Amino acid sequence: MSKKVLVFVESKDGKLRNVSFEALTVAKQLAGGGEVIAALFGTGATEFVQEVSQYGSNKVYVLENEALVTYTTDVYTQALCQVIEDLQAEVILMGHTAIGKDVAPRVAARFGAGLASDCIGADLENGDIVFTRPIYAGKAFQKKVFNQGKVFATLRPNNFELKENPVQAEVVPFQPVIKDLRTIVKEIVRKTTGGVDLSEAKVIISGGRGVKSKDGFQPLQELAEVLGGAVGASRGACDADFCDYALQIGQTGKVVTPDLYIACGISGAIQHLAGMSNSKVIVAINKDPEAPIFQVADYGIVGDLFEVVPLLTEEFKKVLVPS
Repeated sequence: MSKKVLVFVESKDGKLRNVSFEALTVAKQLAGGGEVIAALFGTGATEFVQEVSQYGSNKVYVLENEALVTYTTDVYTQALCQVIEDLQAEVILMGHTAIGKDVAPRVAARFGAGLASDCIGADLENGDIVFTRPIYAGKAFQKKVFNQGKVFATLRPNNFELKENPVQAEVVPFQPVIKDLRTIVKEIVRKTTGGVDLSEAKVIISGGRGVKSKDGFQPLQELAEVLGGAVGASRGACDADFCDYALQIGQTGKVVTPDLYIACGISGAIQHLAGMSNSKVIVAINKDPEAPIFQVADYGIVGDLFEVVPLLTEEFKKVLVPS
């Protein structure tokens, strides 16, 4: 049965997030021949219409409203609810990002619907929509089946194959009615600067207590720059004040699934493994040959990270950086 599938398309720093394109690809699959609609929020949203139409969006709702420039829970919840009502959308997808995790349960609750969060799989089985999501810190997987009512889901970044399907999208300007605001953002102070978004990075170089200090992250940063990746950290490194908690990967931090994860000076506590064990290729660098991280690593290097990482950086430069 064909369905109307709405994708909340998220942007960051003037660019669309890759997970939104993944969501559009999933939407095309779940629509079963029905409509795929994208919702773009904020001034300048029209600029992204061509991009979302490359991934099969038949219709694009453009909400160019000053109130939507900066994310606030009140405004986005109201606006998204109004788009869903106007469209009578049956399936609503978005990325499992900071914004997605905040707004999805609120909107789902307003429609009295359930929510499948942090999904790593999505399929149609006998006409029902089935989402797969990890539970118990990734030790098991749960299937959520929706056979009636509205369907809400957030998708984990880097878990769905991108498939371009260019179409001529219909653009629908939409002005939401925003009222009863309880929160106004006056200023945003960023603790981290630039670089590749950690949750969507294809390559992550992560440091633990073994980096010993804030300066110890410098070799990791240099390797990340060569590989076009991002720098992450274990909770131990964050607790020791070697870096900001925005870089934390693990059960109480970010969950990542890059193509390549290089763990430097990380012992491999279960809480950290919960955040990165689904990486496609894991490389561990540690002086302790008995470190638990080697049990999940595809490749292990027993040695001092301050000797190994610079050597890796030089070798990658020879291969990747034109002379």
